[in-house]
This record gives sequence, C-alpha cells and structure tokens, in this order.
Amino acid sequence: MLSEPPVALSFARPNKDWGTDEYAGPADIWNPNEGFLITQSDPASYALNFPSTGADGLFFDLELEGADPDQLIWEPVAHEGITATVTRTRSSDRWFRGMVTRVTLKGPEARAQWYNPHPSRISVPRLPQTFELVGRDRGGNEIVKYGFVLQKWFVHRGGKGDYSFYQADWCNGLGYRMPQVKDLTNAVCFGLHSGRHCEGAVGATPSSTGNHYQRRIGAGFFAEWGLMANYDGAGFNSFGDYWTGEASFGVNSMSGSVRSTYPSFVSYGICVVP
Repeated sequence: MLSEPPVALSFARPNKDWGTDEYAGPADIWNPNEGFLITQSDPASYALNFPSTGADGLFFDLELEGADPDQLIWEPVAHEGITATVTRTRSSDRWFRGMVTRVTLKGPEARAQWYNPHPSRISVPRLPQTFELVGRDRGGNEIVKYGFVLQKWFVHRGGKGDYSFYQADWCNGLGYRMPQVKDLTNAVCFGLHSGRHCEGAVGATPSSTGNHYQRRIGAGFFAEWGLMANYDGAGFNSFGDYWTGEASFGVNSMSGSVRSTYPSFVSYGICVVP
C-alpha cells in the first residue's frame, strides 16, 4: 500500500519583479520563478522564514504540496494590531495569474494623515512578534502550518513627496522614526550602479553585490518585498526614492539602489518601528 505524500509548503512568493539577474538572491534562498524557498518548519527557526518586515496591505502567496489547498481553512492571526489573514483567491498580478493561497498583512497605517504635516500618533506595535498560520481540514485537524517573525513594521506617506526634514517630522508625529539605509536595502557602494552618489551608505547584511538590492530575507524591506508599487491597495509610489535619516540618502523602491541628494530635494516618506 502506497503512503500518501507528506503535506509541505515549498515557496513563499511575494512580488517577483526585479528578482532576476543581479537582483536574485542565492539559489538556496530565492527562486526567480517561485519566490523564497521555505526551508524552516520548526517554530524555533520561524525567524528564518519570509517575511521579517511588513506594512499594511502587503501580501504574499504560499505554494502547497501534498494537499488540496481549496480544502483548507485558515484562521487569522493577530498580534499588536497586526493581522495576517490567509485566503484562497484568484490572482491577477503580473507575476502570477491563477488561484493562490494568499497571506495579507493588515496593521497600523496613516492614509488619513498623508497630507497632514502634523499627524497625530498612531498605534506602535511592540516587535518582534511571531505569526503561526495553521491550515486545517474541514474536521479541524491540523494539516500544515507556516510561521514567520515580524521584526519591523513600516508606515509610508503614499504619494506625498517632501523635504527630508519634513518627512522626519511626519514620522516622529506618528511615533515612528525615519529608516536607516539598512532598514530598506542590502545595497553596497561598489560594483554595478555605484559611484560617489552612494559613498558612505551602509546597507543590511547579507550584502548585495552592487548598488541594488538582492532578494534576501532579513536584508531590508525592499530587498524582501521587491517592487513596492506592484502591491495593489498598499499605496506605495511607483518608482520613487524614499528618504532615510542618514546623510540625505534616499533608497529607490524599485531597485533598492542608494543615492545621496540635497535635503531640499523632494522624495517620498516612509517610517519604521522599532
């Protein structure tokens, strides 16, 4: 008698655009066609899974093997005002079309205050927090589970560009801070796209191979999630630079590249805790 194949999750798939060539992570971490490989099912190692960062409205898909995903029921998981919800839905995203098992993050955001230069404080989650998502059959039996640890939560300012010091004031008003370069990207100032414009910038580790992100877990918000404008409903600007709090550096949300600009230039705002 043949035994049934084990049920397992193989990939966690965020936006795959800007995930090939120099932007692709190592083969044991990132598959340009499928996303991040899922290698950890032990709760003690959930921090090694995608994602370690989040923002309201972002989503990713789970690839399931050995079971019919349409037969699974997932309860939402909430911590510190952040909720991870799993739904079975039809994707029309440019990087994947068809039925998917989708994880959507909802949490603190500031849409109502994007154009308010003096925003009021919003909820500030205490992080890190562990999220364990459990897929059960119709009888309530556990079939599969996926866990990740959110280390940082981001709140952005939509399409409102401003000077760096005004964006910093806006973040402070929310109870958040301006990010460091390493909060957003693992770019380094050598190799491709480098030059005087990025000298002195310090990205996250593991490092990329040039002044661009490389898709890795725990190596910066943009490095994890890819082209932010592809997440419908999350409200990110298409291709702009986002200010950091470091020496007038901005980070491009499409490529994760870093460049130094004058504080009087207008770029977009993003904030982070902790």
